[in-house]
Amino acid sequence: MKNREPDNIYIIGEIGQNHNGSVDLAKLLIDMIARKIEEDDFDLVLKGMNAVKLTKRDLDDELSPSEMNRPYDSINSFGKTYGEHRAFLELSDEEHFEIYKHAKSYNLDFVETLCAKGCLSILKLFSPDYLKVASRDLTNLPLLSALAETKIPIIISTGMAGKQELDDAIETISSYHDDISILHCVSEYPTHPAHVNFRTIEYLLENYGEYTIGFSDHTIGISAPVIAAAMGARIIEKHITLDRRMKGSDQAGSLGPDGVNRMIRDLRLLELGLGKKEIYVEPGVEKTRLKLERSVAVNRSIKKGERIEEKDLRLISPGNGFTWTQRSNVIGKKAICDIPNGEVIQREMIS
Repeated sequence: MKNREPDNIYIIGEIGQNHNGSVDLAKLLIDMIARKIEEDDFDLVLKGMNAVKLTKRDLDDELSPSEMNRPYDSINSFGKTYGEHRAFLELSDEEHFEIYKHAKSYNLDFVETLCAKGCLSILKLFSPDYLKVASRDLTNLPLLSALAETKIPIIISTGMAGKQELDDAIETISSYHDDISILHCVSEYPTHPAHVNFRTIEYLLENYGEYTIGFSDHTIGISAPVIAAAMGARIIEKHITLDRRMKGSDQAGSLGPDGVNRMIRDLRLLELGLGKKEIYVEPGVEKTRLKLERSVAVNRSIKKGERIEEKDLRLISPGNGFTWTQRSNVIGKKAICDIPNGEVIQREMIS
């Protein structure tokens, strides 16, 4: 992912097939993620998601006849067989284009997961900003070649891959271009907390740092994306839905409207809070420092003309006087006015 600020977090709302075969439902999901995100405590309006993602399949090029004809008896089924179920969820190229245009009306990027070479027909209508390779297809090197040949930037997920499979995929794509992003992913739905292994992000940053590293999340809740971003992930992908109780195999593991709002808010606040790799006093802390920090004060009443000794000193708030390390500016000096017991010593009180 080229030409991005190093601390910016690129957030992808993964619709996948949570549209349940409906263009209107897909558009409503885009409307949801395009809402402005507000943080009332600081009167902030935060940037929303950067992109939306859909999935395009070519069933004849993906599933065996026996798998297509397999009975699919599930509460989430949209057909009697698995093939009928998958076909119900497919949108035409033209419908993808309609959803693409809706996303662009909000200035969102559009990401497409193309699961077969036949899906490349979609490029006759529009060019996605990014192509996504599903975890299961990281070893599908012929598909990777076909996708890379388009020269469209590619995002790959590692959910079902080890190092060798990842290296093979990168070698295949990079023979056409090097605009590659790598997402740490665990293809377990939902992902058990003990299986997330956030340190894979560190590994990817150390060993594949020339590429943008991110996190495709399948955990429950919003903490994992924030943790991943804090560890250096600069792309976050998360499934979204209008209602987690809707029919569909991915709905329950997705974020609903409130979760989407909270995740974006927390990621953008993290983005704001990353700051600089140094220690310093934030200007906004000055008022608090003056109120709470301690200053050199007297522990007895000092009369005008008396010389102040170290035994006469104590530390007390507010922080508008001398610090303890500055006490040499006070010790041995004469008071030029009476200083009441407990009062902070000011420069104009001493000679």
